[in-house]
Amino acid sequence: MRIVYERAAVRVPATTANMGPGFDSFGMAFRYYDEVSVRPITGITRVIVEGVGAETVPADDDNLVVQALRAGLDAVGAPQAGFEMRCVNRIPHGGGMGSSASAAVAGLMLARGLISEPEALSDDRIFSLATEFEGHPDNVAPAVLGGATVAWMGLEGTVKRARAVRLDPPDIIRPVAFIPDFELKTSAARAALPSSVPHADACFNVSRAALLTALLSGAPSDAGEGPLHGLLMDATEDRLHQDARRPAMEPSLALVDWLRGAGMAAVVSGAGPTVLSLEDVDPQIREDARKAGWRVLALPVAATGARITQGRLAE
Repeated sequence: MRIVYERAAVRVPATTANMGPGFDSFGMAFRYYDEVSVRPITGITRVIVEGVGAETVPADDDNLVVQALRAGLDAVGAPQAGFEMRCVNRIPHGGGMGSSASAAVAGLMLARGLISEPEALSDDRIFSLATEFEGHPDNVAPAVLGGATVAWMGLEGTVKRARAVRLDPPDIIRPVAFIPDFELKTSAARAALPSSVPHADACFNVSRAALLTALLSGAPSDAGEGPLHGLLMDATEDRLHQDARRPAMEPSLALVDWLRGAGMAAVVSGAGPTVLSLEDVDPQIREDARKAGWRVLALPVAATGARITQGRLAE
């Protein structure tokens, strides 16, 4: 395998995970993107970062996108080089919108765009490699596949392997994000989780996750907007992880409570602290949230995942 192309560029979507009851399994991609371009060079790696993380993201081989790019090249036996990379970052860091998963997928897609046999880095292989970076597949799946996804770790023979199915959400799913001005590391959010949960809570979440899967698949197709809204409110209830994380992000859970009290199907996005409503939000509620310090952003569902935008494989 060789590096044969002088330049490649990718666009990778922001994502959410968990979506209420679907802890570590449900995900969704948004039409809100990081964009990265790269070219091999002779010499040391240089990374120019614009937007989110411009002052804090590593500008050398410690950059996560560069690490994923090198992992992709290693996976197919391609030689390494120095790289000149430009990242235009829009996805918040430490916000529960999949920034690290998107970075991993971006780097692996760039590797695909540079090599002589791009089919060696299929979507399935990129999904698997990016999951190794993340440790779990919930944000990776929508970043690769687009739409809504259900992901899990399954066995292929004796090997544990990331798996996912893609769903096409109905029109009632019109996500709106409420983004705070503070970050929360995923490790801190996970540390707040209990080591076990009551059987009744587990049963509660199984039923809600099953209902949410049905709704994200477009069922029941004969229900009106009112009934669908009521089902979506039930489907986004959770007893496994959100309240356990309340002490780590009290403002986020207070916002979830407020939005749900106003009739919005709101959840914590990923590990937080961003809050996500799966339905459109009343203009007055948006304005009130802005006045309280939240950035409010409509995020249409992305039908496709990461795509190469420059180079021979551009779509």
